[in-house]
Amino acid sequence: MLLAVGLGPVSVSPATTINVIFSQFPILQNLVSGNYTQLDYNIVWGLRLPRVLLGFIVGASLAVCGVAMQALVRNKLADPFVLGVSSGASASATFFMVTGTFAFLGTYALSFNAFLGAAASIILVYWLSRVKGRINIPTLLLSGVAIAMILDAVTKTIALSAPNALAVHNLDFWMTGSLAGAKWGYLTMPLVVMLLCLFYLTIHYRTLNLLLLGDNTAGTLGVTVGRTQKMLVLISSLLAGVTIAVSGSIGFVGLMIPHISRMLVGSDHKKVLPLCVLLGGFLVVWTDVAARLIIAPEELPVGILTAIIGGPCFIALLKSKAGKAI
Repeated sequence: MLLAVGLGPVSVSPATTINVIFSQFPILQNLVSGNYTQLDYNIVWGLRLPRVLLGFIVGASLAVCGVAMQALVRNKLADPFVLGVSSGASASATFFMVTGTFAFLGTYALSFNAFLGAAASIILVYWLSRVKGRINIPTLLLSGVAIAMILDAVTKTIALSAPNALAVHNLDFWMTGSLAGAKWGYLTMPLVVMLLCLFYLTIHYRTLNLLLLGDNTAGTLGVTVGRTQKMLVLISSLLAGVTIAVSGSIGFVGLMIPHISRMLVGSDHKKVLPLCVLLGGFLVVWTDVAARLIIAPEELPVGILTAIIGGPCFIALLKSKAGKAI
């Protein structure tokens, strides 16, 4: 993490990075030399550290969101990006950015709008995919793709109505996913939401394990299936909505990380959830480092790089599932 803070168009050594960070905490100030410039301070404390921390929270949240959605629909292909949840959050958030809906909520307005869009899209996809009371996997995937395409078109239409070219540029950059606007003030809500959702899922890890056996089996083993599914919809919407509000649409993290975690530790959610937090966080942090180094001093939206990495992974996973007759 310290190395990630120091890397960028203007590099800062790990020793200087530690000096700047430690100097901000009275209990640690005696351990540092204070040998850094104002530029080092601005880069580390003002720009990079909040960006790295936000990247870790975003990656962890998207990975946990993927776990929740895959338990909800009992399929490893579920992901906020694939099933249109990210598109719903983006459309609603974009609508707010242009029109100012729910502006009376202040700093929480964007997150609230994104949450509403995410909740609406996940409920719609879930409803469309149910055939005779059961989730039909091909219908689920096709519904997700269709809803995502429709909502992406809605988002672009809203963006075209932005009042000026700068607003359109900012919306385009935000919609492709970026951590460039990270600030200390953006960390609190995503962190609180992630911790609360992770806490709920962790204490109910046995319920998540049983849901993978099917609704009827889980019900006979004592799981209140309907209530649990509603909680998973709420958790997925909260994680996707709040995350997208601060970072834009960063795809495929929720698909790749749970799958990799299960390959490493098996399908027990007690082990999968904490590993997803670590892997998801580090994936987004280091993808963001690559995004600001590849064409430095300019930078790529991090969502483009995750799509380049995640697209082939999704195709490989889809081919694997096809071989086993989805």
